[in-house]
Amino acid sequence: MDKTQWNERIKLVEAALLEELGVESALVPELADSMRYSLMAGGKRLRPILVMAAADAVGARGTDFLQAACGIEMIHTYSLIHDDLPAMDNDDYRRGKLTNHKVYGEALAILAGDALLTQAFEVILRQQGVSAEVLVQVVREMSVAAGPNGMVGGQVIDMLSEGKKISLEELRRMHMGKTGALFRAAIRSGAILGGADAVRLEALTTYADCFGLAFQITDDILDVVGDEAVIGKPVGSDERNDKSTYVTLTSLEKARELAAETVAKALKALEPFGREADFLRELVQMLLERNK
Repeated sequence: MDKTQWNERIKLVEAALLEELGVESALVPELADSMRYSLMAGGKRLRPILVMAAADAVGARGTDFLQAACGIEMIHTYSLIHDDLPAMDNDDYRRGKLTNHKVYGEALAILAGDALLTQAFEVILRQQGVSAEVLVQVVREMSVAAGPNGMVGGQVIDMLSEGKKISLEELRRMHMGKTGALFRAAIRSGAILGGADAVRLEALTTYADCFGLAFQITDDILDVVGDEAVIGKPVGSDERNDKSTYVTLTSLEKARELAAETVAKALKALEPFGREADFLRELVQMLLERNK
């Protein structure tokens, strides 16, 4: 895909994140440093970009919703900090850099994650140009995605499944929470902010669910065949942690087939949309070519 629009929006998100972090400095400088370390560590900024792309798809201007987009990136970053902790995935590197707890210690890393999660909702509620009713809807979308029926619930299933062989359906349920819920919230929130009607919101919800599944399948594939220098973290961690994945439960070839089928379903969900949804089409097709 032509990454010009992607790169332009990454720059917008990066600048907005720095601005939002500076609105109210943390009470303790060490906490602010820890929050900034992970939030500004780079990455694809995929979730905020999906917020904007979904708003574009329903006829709005996605860049009008940068504060809501920043909020979801803060939630995502909190989840990465906590996922990397010794009690969770126990990872030493994230995006080619030492993980937060390796730099700031476990206790401060936990608190930095807590702070980002909490501040995210403050940032979302500063979003201009939409009604209070719409903002409440967006906060609800993101709260559900981050909570026990979303990321937290998915992480618990993941922890309880280590060392066990689970079914494909159980694996799908885990990743619908751990990974897919925040993608769903990003796309639905963008559509809601953009004024989507019920029909278009439903179509974009289907797209979002397929996007999340395709992302996770390709993530599992990369853990087997990816380049550590490109990915920014060691490959093979799923096997070392004895985790069930789409590759271990089927095969590398079957996982690739399932990813392609899921992307095709996502594209079908966008058939009611015109060229305004082309960026969403490119984003999901890109998953089949991702290398990080």
